[in-house]
Amino acid sequence: MRFTALLHHVNIELFRSSYYNLKRRAAAGVDGVTWQAYGDGLEERLADLHGRIHRGAYRAKPRVRILKTDGRQRPLGIAALEDKIVQSAVVRVLNQIWEEDFPDFSYGFRPGRSRHDALDALYVGITSKKVNYVPGLDIRSFFDKVGHDHMEKFVRHRIGDERLVRLIPGRRNGLRKGRWYRRCLPISTCIMCSICGCRHGRGRWRTATRFVVRYADDAVLGFQYREEAEKFLADLQERVRKFGLELHPEKTRLIEFGRYAAERRTKRGEGKLEPSTFWVSLTSVGRITRPGTSWCTGRRSASAGRPS
Repeated sequence: MRFTALLHHVNIELFRSSYYNLKRRAAAGVDGVTWQAYGDGLEERLADLHGRIHRGAYRAKPRVRILKTDGRQRPLGIAALEDKIVQSAVVRVLNQIWEEDFPDFSYGFRPGRSRHDALDALYVGITSKKVNYVPGLDIRSFFDKVGHDHMEKFVRHRIGDERLVRLIPGRRNGLRKGRWYRRCLPISTCIMCSICGCRHGRGRWRTATRFVVRYADDAVLGFQYREEAEKFLADLQERVRKFGLELHPEKTRLIEFGRYAAERRTKRGEGKLEPSTFWVSLTSVGRITRPGTSWCTGRRSASAGRPS
């Protein structure tokens, strides 16, 4: 189903809520207006902004260029405060649509789904399912290489209101360089990875995968048989290439798992297994630990308490 009339949801009440949700001490944008300064005459400003958007007269502020130490210039990516209000409001409307579409195994950049929840799901998956092989995958330079044409096509699958689509500034200039980067990128990452990535893991691979946990562009899956896990990785590599992406050759690997995994590796002389990059990225950023849990075996010591 495509939504063809959405702009009426971008109203003054939503703008007001978006304004108060902004960081009050954040640096001023390219126009030099701070949160406190914009609050003077707030209702008049929001009414004017609402009118310009619905007349089609709103234009995001262009970025300015600043000098680098080597003499080159680069665009300043800090959006004007008014643009932040619009971006936040639009993202909140889009979230209401795609939150109904995203699979349950999708975490990161979603309301009420933190890295703690992702680790909880991973813990349950590796301890309650018949899992012997765990592919850990990462999309290489996702935020730099994500195809904007594909992204816009995916958005238009659900959004048929061109007035709302026009509120996505810089949408043809690349996400990292676009003015919508900070607020558009989270939901865009979920949309792109959901369609071209791990949703594929629960499509034709539904019977083979024991669990899937995705956090942004990283994911961990569970398989019982090695040949199924290897075939999945090869199949997924071909699929993401269709969208101009590729799996990271160093961060994507097949981890042998289970009660006897460490013993089998020792017999083969392969040594101790390094932790998954998925696990490392979440624990290092969130300072999350699983006391007594062995990533290689999935077993917990008798003295370990409840998972944090």
